[in-house]
Amino acid sequence: MWRYAEVLPLLNKKNIITLGEGWTPLLELNRLTTQLDLQNLLIKDESQNPTGSFKARGLSMAISKAKELGLRDCIVPTAGNAGGAMAAYCARAGMNATVVMPRHTPKAFQGECQYFGATLILVDGLINDCAKKVAELNKEGNYFDLSTMKEPYRLEGKKTLGYEIAEQLNWKLPDVILYPTGGGTGLIGMWKAFNEMIEAGWIANKLPRFIAVQSENCQPVVQAFNSKNASNYESTIANGLAVPFPFAHRLIQRVLHETDGWAIAVSESEIIQGVKELAATEGMLVSPEGGALLPALKKLLAVGEIRKDEQILLLNTGSGYKYLENLN
Repeated sequence: MWRYAEVLPLLNKKNIITLGEGWTPLLELNRLTTQLDLQNLLIKDESQNPTGSFKARGLSMAISKAKELGLRDCIVPTAGNAGGAMAAYCARAGMNATVVMPRHTPKAFQGECQYFGATLILVDGLINDCAKKVAELNKEGNYFDLSTMKEPYRLEGKKTLGYEIAEQLNWKLPDVILYPTGGGTGLIGMWKAFNEMIEAGWIANKLPRFIAVQSENCQPVVQAFNSKNASNYESTIANGLAVPFPFAHRLIQRVLHETDGWAIAVSESEIIQGVKELAATEGMLVSPEGGALLPALKKLLAVGEIRKDEQILLLNTGSGYKYLENLN
């Protein structure tokens, strides 16, 4: 990821805190391409990052900047992966980490935070309830609060996804990108990166259509896209999609509308089936968030929202291994 240091907001490279994040593979899904009668179906596999998810990008950047700013204590509300990533990078930097996580989060996520030396606080409810706990703990301002989109640095790390996708595709972007959307940092980050590259003259002035994919159990982005009142905030097997009130909701909608994109929700059973199908067909055990993309793709193909002759990119955000206790 730090190959893009010149477009990241770190003033001195000696402050980089890295575990080797970034430059994850962009793979052709050949068997699914044939089965679905497509021309080009790709997946960006972020499960191969440190701590098993794309959260490593944002937290590598944010903890590096925290070090540069002389900060020592970090706190984050998390659905799972961000907490593990923050704990790991804080350990690497010799900083203190406090992670606030829903009590129902799979044990693998809880355990990794503890192994990395973080203080783990479990809360009944979803990530919005964790955010309330963080605000309570940080009322004196003693922590660097790494809540999604409430500080500027995680977004900068996530935007390296966009630079990588462009570089790996020889500076020609895909027609459509399906992205599992909770807090939306990766979605906004890619959009930001593509616009930066257009301004720099690196790529053509044509953005991919962004498709936000959510769970039917928690779909505020889909409901807002369809101009409906938000409702139905339940937990989902895809922890990262259980974000009832995304802080950056206006920016998420802006990205979808500016790129002629779409928002779609799929059921819990479809998510699990998507994970199983990607594993059995392509040998990839993706996260439930990533698994949601396959049923969403099939639905969008069926209604003509995505054409079969387009180059389609799925963005798998993490590894399925941490979720195995719940994937049955």
